[in-house]
Amino acid sequence: MSSASERIRIRMEAYDYRALDASAKEIVEHARKTNARVSGPVPLPTRIERYTVLKSPHVNKKSREQFELRTHKRLIDIHDANARTAEVLNRLVVPAGVFVKIKA
Repeated sequence: MSSASERIRIRMEAYDYRALDASAKEIVEHARKTNARVSGPVPLPTRIERYTVLKSPHVNKKSREQFELRTHKRLIDIHDANARTAEVLNRLVVPAGVFVKIKA
């Protein structure tokens, strides 16, 4: 049975889901190369922020435009991680716009 100290939890966020999925796939491949067990990537609920803006600042109050900003999230758990796994994860380069939080 593995202890909690051997688990690494990686939480990723991005506005572009394609870049996020590509980064998650790359992390999983690198972790598996170091003989660590990987569970994930698990898709977490997408946060949707909607903004309603008036099209004209003066007249036409009923004429509005809506925009939304979607934040996609993924969760990856790496079990039985060793020092080599942590070293590989720290050297990993993710594309711009993908935010990675690593909890050991």
